[in-house]
Amino acid sequence: MKIKTKEDYIESLKKQHVVIYYNGEEVKDRTTFPAFVPHINSAAKTYELALMPEHEDLLTATSNITGKKISRFTHIHQSVDDLIKKVQMLRLIAHETASCFQRCVGFDALNALYMTTYEIDEKYGTKYFSRFSEYLKKIQDENFMLVGGMTDPKGDRSKRPSQQADPDLFTHVVEKRKDGVVIRGAKAHQTGAVNSHEIMIMPTQAMVEGDEAYAIVAAIPLDAKGITLIFGRQTNEERKLECGIDAGNCEFGVVGGEALVVLEDVFVPWERVFMCGEIDFTGLLVERFATLHRQNYGGCKGGVSDIIIGASALAAQYQGTLNASHIKDKLVEMMHLAETVYSGSVACSAMGSKTKSGAYYPDPLLANCTKHNITRNIYEISRLAHDIGGGIMATLPFDKDLRSPKIGKYVEKYMKGIEGVSTENRMKVLRLLENMTGGTALIESMHGAGSPQSQRVMYQRLGKLSEKMKMAKKIAKIKE
Repeated sequence: MKIKTKEDYIESLKKQHVVIYYNGEEVKDRTTFPAFVPHINSAAKTYELALMPEHEDLLTATSNITGKKISRFTHIHQSVDDLIKKVQMLRLIAHETASCFQRCVGFDALNALYMTTYEIDEKYGTKYFSRFSEYLKKIQDENFMLVGGMTDPKGDRSKRPSQQADPDLFTHVVEKRKDGVVIRGAKAHQTGAVNSHEIMIMPTQAMVEGDEAYAIVAAIPLDAKGITLIFGRQTNEERKLECGIDAGNCEFGVVGGEALVVLEDVFVPWERVFMCGEIDFTGLLVERFATLHRQNYGGCKGGVSDIIIGASALAAQYQGTLNASHIKDKLVEMMHLAETVYSGSVACSAMGSKTKSGAYYPDPLLANCTKHNITRNIYEISRLAHDIGGGIMATLPFDKDLRSPKIGKYVEKYMKGIEGVSTENRMKVLRLLENMTGGTALIESMHGAGSPQSQRVMYQRLGKLSEKMKMAKKIAKIKE
């Protein structure tokens, strides 16, 4: 099925029979289940915007494989301009959803694999790149939504995959057959899994001798036999079931609807396998994927921050404090922080370079710097939003209290701000702020695309400290 519209996307999800559990119960229809609908709406916005002439340049691209017009979310970057347009696109969609729209992980997996399979074939004479190119044609033609399955549960993090007491804590090959492989394990924190079509299994870290079974890359439909999805609990997720003011962002939710994807002896034919045992390329693949994914965060989180800033200003206006000098100063600081993370994404894109495959790749040091700034700046933006919004964000009465025929008049009277603004509108913007600046949303900003320590490790690897020391010696005229 070729997906163009929101309706096409929802219909394609209906046609797949994916095994999904929410709060201990199996979900029969993911397209109508209240906890999933906001995430579906957010992903659907990527299809809707691509059909708008004013957004065509950012949301679509020309395939380097077929020459056809495709979704940019299935495109292989062919220039620095492509890298920059990616970031601009992410900020645009964030302005429309104020949430995670979930297609970035699969997008980045496609690009990382395009580069890496080319180089595996170059060294070993394998056929991964041609296999992957054929798979990519299908994804581009159908416009499928793909989960990038990199993160494993990991178990005892002091031990390597092959040293674990339970080998399934890292996803691995348990059997090689003439027609394919059998995979067992799980992928954790999978953004958008419950409303995607396929998952791309990738190694979660660099592998060494003995870990060959864990060096596996494979594309698997999410309705394949042996796959079970377990939806992750989120902060205030019950409010999505109500879909009133208390939900904050009722239409699009909070973040990406993450799930645990369990793979219980899943068969994958060889034409869908793009790495199998090449341990020396696992580190490169992980680094490339991480760089491409960290490149994104100034775009999507910069866009989400714009909504937080606007909501903070509205909250201040509705309570009569917008013109106070300290409020203006805090809003300016929030704008500075948002533009700082956005400029990081643009910078690492502008400094991108061409790989052997022909695909373009962001500057890895600057991409890691971008994501590291996110882990700090988003928390500070949220802190300032809490400061401006006030304690009422934490103690606001229920939406049903406002609607109550008995006590609604009290909520209407005592929760009101300035004249000319309804209590309902004030409550709406305060709930939006609460929704966007607490719990799950903040944790995702910290750990999505890798925790802060993983970026600091990359600084040590890419920061060229010895070269900096040589430059200092030269300036100081030190001779040894």
